[in-house]
Amino acid sequence: MSIPAAYQRYEDALATGDMAALAAALHPAVVWHQPGANPLSGDHVGPDAVLALLGGFMERSQGTFALQTQTRMVNGDTVATTVAFSAQRPGRPDLGMNGVDVFRIADDRIAEIWLFSTDQEAEDAFWQD
Repeated sequence: MSIPAAYQRYEDALATGDMAALAAALHPAVVWHQPGANPLSGDHVGPDAVLALLGGFMERSQGTFALQTQTRMVNGDTVATTVAFSAQRPGRPDLGMNGVDVFRIADDRIAEIWLFSTDQEAEDAFWQD
């Protein structure tokens, strides 16, 4: 099965840093479920909230947050990806781990996103104030 166009637009926008294109790839009622117990955790609803969350990753990591998609899998309106992500913050161990991101597509846009990390406790410690 081919990668849905909505997911491809999202991935392309992330790769190029095109926030306008990223927002356009998101459903108006998108829900991003950010796991964990840190200041960035929780449900982020709507494209503006998702962009603010991504900005929070970049701000807290002083622009070092990076995400690489490794494998993409499609099942109907759901896309699952394995990812590797990393970031640095002064005075903290570098963040570098793998995860799985799951996307639900609706109306040719990303409608919902769930993230899973291999070590949520370490990720929480990294993003804490």
